[in-house]
Amino acid sequence: MTTLWCNGQWLDAWDFPASPTDRGFMHGLGLFETLLAVDGRPVFAELHLQRLLESCSRLGWKPAIPDLHETIAELLSHNELGSGRSRIRIAVSAGSGRVQDLTLGADHIVWITATAAAMPPATTCANLSPWRRNEHSALAGMKSASYAENLIALEHADRLGFEETLFLNTAGHLCEAATSNVFLVCDGALRTPALDAGCLPGITRSVVLGLAADLGIPCEEALFDASWLDRADEIFLTSSIRGVMGLSRFGDRPLPHGPVTARLREAWNLAAIGKSSH
Repeated sequence: MTTLWCNGQWLDAWDFPASPTDRGFMHGLGLFETLLAVDGRPVFAELHLQRLLESCSRLGWKPAIPDLHETIAELLSHNELGSGRSRIRIAVSAGSGRVQDLTLGADHIVWITATAAAMPPATTCANLSPWRRNEHSALAGMKSASYAENLIALEHADRLGFEETLFLNTAGHLCEAATSNVFLVCDGALRTPALDAGCLPGITRSVVLGLAADLGIPCEEALFDASWLDRADEIFLTSSIRGVMGLSRFGDRPLPHGPVTARLREAWNLAAIGKSSH
């Protein structure tokens, strides 16, 4: 049976202590982080913790978060996941309380789970979502448990034969994918939506920006309309579990797994995992 860490205790999954009136489960008032662990070691844990705490601060929350390296190592051991790739999920749910009150309830929950994660392929395919991201949303930039719009968009893409979907925002600017950030390669230079576009400040996004600077690859963070998707020589996605993943097809348009994507995928693998992707 799966073992998880919850509010300072080790529990079997069957003993998960959620309240039926928890606003996280009823209304999506919660936060989460998903990070990769490889051979028992969490990848970029400090960056994920920093983003979680920043989002908590926006909601006025001060939950008790354990030492991630120590807790994740023990969690992986409990679940016999000490070797290979694992998906770690850290979540905070608001607990019971008045609908108009954001305060953490006395029965709020902080929990961490671990599951096996498959090796991701080098490429995937995506379409353009018919729905728009609201760059002015109160949730913009937060990894919120209010995730249904992502799942609806992904299901729509799946029915059309795609594995991911890209969002424009309400102003018609490129924003992000449902579970990833997006980068374009045009004439050897990177382009990625600025945070003002409403995208999540992805951990892998920030790492890739640093790697591009180290490799001398020019990169612009700005607002890009949809026409940039047609002129891009390469498109790739970034996420904490999959790293750098090229798009082999966007809509009806095939795309090459180009040299810039390949260089950054290799660099991310070395920085995050310490292994070549070859």
